[in-house]
Amino acid sequence: MQGKKTYQEKLFNSFRLSERVPQDNFYRLLKGVLDLNFLYVQTKSYYGDSGQKSIDPVVFFKLCLVGYLENIISDRKLIQHCSMRLDILYFIDYDLDEELPWHSTISRTRQLFPESVFEEVFTKVLSMCIEKGMVSGHTQAIDSAPIKANASMDTLELKVPEEDLQAHLRKVRVFSSMDKETPHRKSKGDKSDRGQRIVTASKKELGAIQSRNKKWSTDQDNDQGQETKARSIPVIKPIIVLLIQMLGLV
Repeated sequence: MQGKKTYQEKLFNSFRLSERVPQDNFYRLLKGVLDLNFLYVQTKSYYGDSGQKSIDPVVFFKLCLVGYLENIISDRKLIQHCSMRLDILYFIDYDLDEELPWHSTISRTRQLFPESVFEEVFTKVLSMCIEKGMVSGHTQAIDSAPIKANASMDTLELKVPEEDLQAHLRKVRVFSSMDKETPHRKSKGDKSDRGQRIVTASKKELGAIQSRNKKWSTDQDNDQGQETKARSIPVIKPIIVLLIQMLGLV
């Protein structure tokens, strides 16, 4: 007999988030390793003594950690992503019926702390993971798929990670300052300062980028010349043979 599933939303539910997250889940293991209570003391000087209560600093830095691990730089997308993940909700101590902080709250809180605070927190998090055996340092895991390719081994070049922690933090800060309630569009009056609109680099960094681009362009020209020469040989030979056959020389 064919079955058919019908959805009827319940008025009352008996649901425990901790029972739905597997014991070997990464964020469950990370939750048991991290003790971020030191953040209350470390960040206390950045808050006032009156006014509305802010987002819990532990929750904020856990969200930042999730953004770094999930490669998400938009606070709006970060909140949307967390709201659909049971393991992340369990990691940040939020239940299913609790509303997550607004993405604008995450953006404003990020501007509150200097970059040195983020670096110190992430360093301590890494130290805790190493002490608990979650980081070995001898194995690298990547998400990949075998794809047949036609490439020369001589053209292989050394690849490095796209960005380190400092670059990630700078990119998130710039993007979060642009993350508004309304869609991104050019306004009539831009009230942001120059530091919020651009990402600066030193002359040394710009010179290194220019030199690297010039070298890459030269290598590409050389590779294309060699490729053209290599491909022209097997094409010309059959044409010569065909002409000889047509002239009756063979």
